[in-house]
Amino acid sequence: MSDIDSAALETLLLPLLQGTLPMPDQITFLRARYGAPLQTLGPARFICEQSFKPDADALERAGFNVAPEVSPSNQQHSLTLVLPPRQRDEARALLARAVNTTGANGRVVVAAGNNAGARSLESDLIELTGPVISQSKNKCRVFWTAPLAETQVNSELVQQWRALDAPRAILDGRFISRPGIFAWDRVDVASQLLVAQLPPGLAGHAADLGTGFGYLAVELLQRCPGITSLDLYEAEARALDLARENLQAIADRVEINSYWHDVTAGLSNSYDVIVSNPPFHSSSGADDPGLGRRFIAAAARALNPGGRFWLVANRHLPYENILNASFGHVRIAAQQYGFKIIEATRGRS
Repeated sequence: MSDIDSAALETLLLPLLQGTLPMPDQITFLRARYGAPLQTLGPARFICEQSFKPDADALERAGFNVAPEVSPSNQQHSLTLVLPPRQRDEARALLARAVNTTGANGRVVVAAGNNAGARSLESDLIELTGPVISQSKNKCRVFWTAPLAETQVNSELVQQWRALDAPRAILDGRFISRPGIFAWDRVDVASQLLVAQLPPGLAGHAADLGTGFGYLAVELLQRCPGITSLDLYEAEARALDLARENLQAIADRVEINSYWHDVTAGLSNSYDVIVSNPPFHSSSGADDPGLGRRFIAAAARALNPGGRFWLVANRHLPYENILNASFGHVRIAAQQYGFKIIEATRGRS
């Protein structure tokens, strides 16, 4: 976890750890992340929602009950903690859901970094519930409601905002996507450049690492009829659900499997073809070129002898050393708009 993430989590828990708010027997934690301050409250009292696999895995390893989405139930939450995402519509939808699923005697507690829109998020919560109490520390801000029965919940706005991150058609109806997903409302230039270089002769068992809403996977199958099966790997469950839907039309002619999985932990299957537009930012938005290197290492280990790896990366990213060390043959197929398209072939010995 980055220093920014740790500071936001520590600040979120301040009202509970300092005794400003009463400690309930059960706490629902939306966009939960693990950190040492969380452990002091005890895993047993938490129901955690986290759709990003590396963060969900960290919570599970620490003994917390975690799911990509907290199942709806008739039982209202007595306390809901929220670490909002950066995307505004997604964040507003999450705040609205927190208010909507917290009981009349429950409270909603939210925290964010000052440089991550804390003031705007506080204003958003005030729009939903009326006045809140706030506290600043660690260059972050935590703010919370009174028991919701004592607030002025704007029910109409809650319902409007809950729909802000709903899946919807994009690109003239060709794909379904939603706010908060990488390049959610468009096809990013890097993926377009990669698709344009894919040779139609690619064949066999293929994988798409970091599939997003499925654009690259769809294009691979449409351009390369020799692909017999395709595995989708995506760490963000919200994106993977979309990819499954976007590949439904092709699923009847090609075997498609999907995995909510952290690619950097390695792959359990072997492949003839792997394509990827790997991430190079951490979940907090900070640059992390090591992510792409770990994607490359995972691809190299998973390719069959003679297998081909096609990836796109920002031109400045230092991937050449690990590519040359991991593959028998590496070439730059194209460079344009600040990106490089690379084909790497695994040696046969």
